[in-house]
Amino acid sequence: MEPHLRDLRYFVAVAEELSFTRAASERLFIAQPTLSRQIRQLETQLRTELFDRDRRTVALTPAGAALLPLARELLERWEQARRLVGEAASCCATVLTVGFQTRIGRGLIPAVTARLGAVLPQWRLSFRQVSWTDPAAGLLDGQTDVAISWLPVPEHAGLSWKVVSTEPLWAALPVGHRLSTSDTVSFAELAGEPFVALPVNAGLQRDFWLANEYRDTPARIGVEAATAEESFEAVAAGLGVSLLAAGNVELYQRPDVVCRPVTGLPPAELAVIWRSEDEREAIRVFAESCVRCLCDRAA
Repeated sequence: MEPHLRDLRYFVAVAEELSFTRAASERLFIAQPTLSRQIRQLETQLRTELFDRDRRTVALTPAGAALLPLARELLERWEQARRLVGEAASCCATVLTVGFQTRIGRGLIPAVTARLGAVLPQWRLSFRQVSWTDPAAGLLDGQTDVAISWLPVPEHAGLSWKVVSTEPLWAALPVGHRLSTSDTVSFAELAGEPFVALPVNAGLQRDFWLANEYRDTPARIGVEAATAEESFEAVAAGLGVSLLAAGNVELYQRPDVVCRPVTGLPPAELAVIWRSEDEREAIRVFAESCVRCLCDRAA
């Protein structure tokens, strides 16, 4: 079987970082065992080792050093081909695929649909829900054209964004929880509870929704959830508590979960996100419409 471009991309990331850990978490947003397995598979296909590994260091073998410039060239040529095809297709494309990870609400979609119809009547919107295992909501692998998602986004991923809503954080608690009768909950009261966490692949988003920056000790993880629906099911079952944005409280109302405002944490930022290289007018109109919609509502 011939190697996939994905395998070459994984190889280049490890070769440039000289660290499986950094390549997995900071460049590729995948689990380290998955990365190690794919590199082993590539080495099997090429019938040679590409890296010298020990517990502390990673170094290219002569075979790996020979492959690196060729792999970079192949990936660059593929990206060039993908851009050219995308530009050609955009001339006749009429569908803008919008990625989302939690329900959008906030009146955004009717307002943006109306605006897009008035300015670019040949375009229509399509929606794709993407799990939290993909912190870029489908943008990096081309599943989506634009996304409405919570910040932060992966760093150094070639993404641009505009914040459309800034919302205080609330806590989702199971009915009967010791804090469920409080009017507000301080993060200090909440921090010791087991939390429902986003998957490890979610990276910076996982850190944000666990409020890791504001903890003195690591979060207790009760369970992981790949979607908002899974998260609320886990909360209802008493497996942990979770943080959510104020605007999502109404969108996810259910009788077995109680939501309370949280003090002591910064607000969450909802953003419209796109690939920086994508300069299509439809992207610009969509992004500007999202910002205008929520600005008008706030006014």
